[in-house]
Amino acid sequence: METQIRSELQGTVVTVEVVAGARVRPGSVLALVESMKLHHEVTAPRAGTVTSVFVEAGRTVVPGDALFELGPPVGSDDATPDTDDDVGSDASATSRADLAEVVERHRIGLDGARPAAVARRHERGKRTARENLADLVEPGSFVEYGPLAIAAQRRRRELDDLIANTPADGLVGGIGRVNAERFTGRAAQCVVVSYDYTVLAGTQGTQNHRKKDRLFELAEQLRLPVVFFTEGGGGRPGDTDAPGISGLDCLAFQWFAQLSGLVPLVGIASGYCFAGNAAILGCCDVVIATEDANIGMGGPAMIEGGGLGVYEPTAIGPVDVQRANGVIDVVVADEAEAVAVAKQYVAYFQGAVDDWEAADPASLRDVVPVDRLRGYDVRRAVELLFDTGSVLELRRDFGLGMITALARIDGMPVGVIANNPAHLAGAIDSPGADKAARFMQLCDAFGIPIVTLCDTPGMMVGPDVEATALVRHCSRLFVTGANVSVPMVTIVLRKAYGLGAQAMMGGTTKAPLACLAWPTGEFGGMGLEGAVRLGYRKELDAAPDDEARERLFGELVDRLYEHGRAVSVASYFEIDDVIDPADSRRWIATLLRSAPSSRPVGQGGRRANVDTW
Repeated sequence: METQIRSELQGTVVTVEVVAGARVRPGSVLALVESMKLHHEVTAPRAGTVTSVFVEAGRTVVPGDALFELGPPVGSDDATPDTDDDVGSDASATSRADLAEVVERHRIGLDGARPAAVARRHERGKRTARENLADLVEPGSFVEYGPLAIAAQRRRRELDDLIANTPADGLVGGIGRVNAERFTGRAAQCVVVSYDYTVLAGTQGTQNHRKKDRLFELAEQLRLPVVFFTEGGGGRPGDTDAPGISGLDCLAFQWFAQLSGLVPLVGIASGYCFAGNAAILGCCDVVIATEDANIGMGGPAMIEGGGLGVYEPTAIGPVDVQRANGVIDVVVADEAEAVAVAKQYVAYFQGAVDDWEAADPASLRDVVPVDRLRGYDVRRAVELLFDTGSVLELRRDFGLGMITALARIDGMPVGVIANNPAHLAGAIDSPGADKAARFMQLCDAFGIPIVTLCDTPGMMVGPDVEATALVRHCSRLFVTGANVSVPMVTIVLRKAYGLGAQAMMGGTTKAPLACLAWPTGEFGGMGLEGAVRLGYRKELDAAPDDEARERLFGELVDRLYEHGRAVSVASYFEIDDVIDPADSRRWIATLLRSAPSSRPVGQGGRRANVDTW
């Protein structure tokens, strides 16, 4: 059995790898033919013995020219040669230097190749960037962009030094699956990024700025949430290879800011986070910070350089300051808890879940005392009303009179806004108004329905609060609430008075899909006590003595209360119903399932951006 092997192209024979009598295996290379500067292999179609060689190196061939003749293997028509001198016998074992180089370059950037840097990190009680990302994403799901990048300092440092000590130019980032145990497909995909503090103190270098540009572009194209670990010292002055002078044409800050309102943005700060790193953090929808974080728009060097004094980094933007002023949304103990909270936060924007539990609805009946002057814990109402363990409160230490939280009901994500009667009896002040209005924007941007729990005597009043620009701040609630596109449901737990109550409802009791009240609900154009003192001043002044005046005052308040009780207001159909608190979950879930959705939860684009404040 003879087989002629012919040329399939026009070219010049570069090498001939066999001689007559050689035994070959299937796929063995017999010759190389160069065509248009590319070498093409001529291979054996089967095992056999080369009986004739018709070409030599340097000869030009055309399609159809005979190159070799292949006979059967020696001793048998179908035996496969297995001796060590078979042509091509060791081809599969050939080591590839190019692949080895790539594998080694990737290995150099991993934590295992940098034990000293990792040890210093662990000595500070911190995890490495790769450890945090490994905790965040599902194992094996992470694809990294730019791992072979190095610092742009080739003019001042040796290449081997840069490869060994500036892996990924201090920024690890890519795409991976988050919460993959609960969500599948696109819903689980996220862009995840972390500055690497072991590389030049997590500073922003030329190449890692370009990597951020690339990752932000991907987040926009793919509409994926971004989780960003922002620890670091800001801009890096030591790069030498970048063209230009000021670096102000950097695109990263513009492109990241343009993601606001388009995709959920999660920022995590641990340790020092200054200057450009803090600017990235401040653009995020939610800021999660460890207790040892320091966050500031300028670090010690910038402060000293501005002639403003010398400060330790721990004196700049500590957590006790930044949690009270509203910069931080959630304070956590360490990076492990930060990752857990980030995964919980992202999950609200990934959709509904099937595995949920809830407290006994009847437990809601006793949250608000019958005595209308007795205080209570509204957070207990929130915890009992929504799915067990699903409530994540944001900015707890800022705007104390307003509670904002993400939660679930029957597995569906919702945003929760509640007046806190433990602070100013629930009256709305400037920080509380800002907090609630900004949270409405966040929910509206990403299709998260809003549930408001109203218990307010109205807007806060007095000369001191007016000095905080209350008129403007409180009006944010009206403008924002009246323009949200997501479903809203309001439940009045106790007080619903004046402009404050209307602001909690989107402007009117008719704005939400339903405005409901518990039996403890009470309504009015202003607080009862104030209404009596203003409306019945003459009668009160005419009372013969203080005792009589107080008795008359109490009677008038009781009369107005009876008139403004929830069941009375419902009889005029100013609200939709007064319900058993135990029926609250059914009402909310029914309405949310009934509401049409113009886009899936988590998909932005409704708003140009979400206020950073």
